[in-house]
Amino acid sequence: MGLLSWQQALTVCLVAIASSVVLRRRLRRVAAILLEISILAGLFAAWQLAQLISRSGAADAFARARWIERFQHTLRLPSEHWMQHLVLGHPDLVRAENLYYAMAHFNGMGIFLLWLFFRHRDRYPAVRTTMAVSTGVCLLVAFLPVAPPRLLPGYVDTAARYGQSVYGAGLNVDELSAMPSVHVLWAVLIGWYVVRVSGSRWRFLALLYPVATVFVVVSTANHWWLDGIVAVLILVAAAWGQVGLRRMWSAWRAKANRPPTVVSLVDATPVPGPAVTKDGHGPVG
Repeated sequence: MGLLSWQQALTVCLVAIASSVVLRRRLRRVAAILLEISILAGLFAAWQLAQLISRSGAADAFARARWIERFQHTLRLPSEHWMQHLVLGHPDLVRAENLYYAMAHFNGMGIFLLWLFFRHRDRYPAVRTTMAVSTGVCLLVAFLPVAPPRLLPGYVDTAARYGQSVYGAGLNVDELSAMPSVHVLWAVLIGWYVVRVSGSRWRFLALLYPVATVFVVVSTANHWWLDGIVAVLILVAAAWGQVGLRRMWSAWRAKANRPPTVVSLVDATPVPGPAVTKDGHGPVG
């Protein structure tokens, strides 16, 4: 069974929004969950649309991939060839990496969002917004197709070699949306916010997740180093942008709710001079 098409995902999004509106008074918790489902379904629909558009530019996708390869060499970044040589001699490790690439992405984000929603509800809106905005920006960038390393000569498509490729499993997944890497984006987001939000002394182990993800996506030749770097820059911009907007909004609300300053039109300070009668006809005495 394949993934949802963009039409199906959009339908789920709209139905979830309508259901959330209907249930918001009687079942607030259910309505809140449905609203979150609508956001995720909307992002998924946008992702599918971005893939449909990127498929039309295959020639440009390979040209951009070769440019990225040359640019990374200029930056002295480690070669994806070198990363692949580290693992290709270990078939069991490669199979585990392929399974990780196929399964950890959506499942990891789903588990993280559920944990955040039910255990740290006060932090959920900000983190979810950061995830949604950064993912949305990545989808906009993905409208410019980029081929992953595994489709270029000299690289090994590890998933295809061992019959584990999601691209040959009937899934609606585009192969030319390598830039930027949403795998890396989500993994870094999860690792960072688990450390920030959780009070557990084991929380720093969550940082192993983005490290493992970067290693897997590069050594399996599913992404360039630059795909992950751009994704992290987008995440940082989205997180800091949200903080800045929230501060501006708070300052504006504080200013708007500030009571107006009352200026007295009557000066109570005595003024030297002759007294005036109540009828205002002249001085007294």
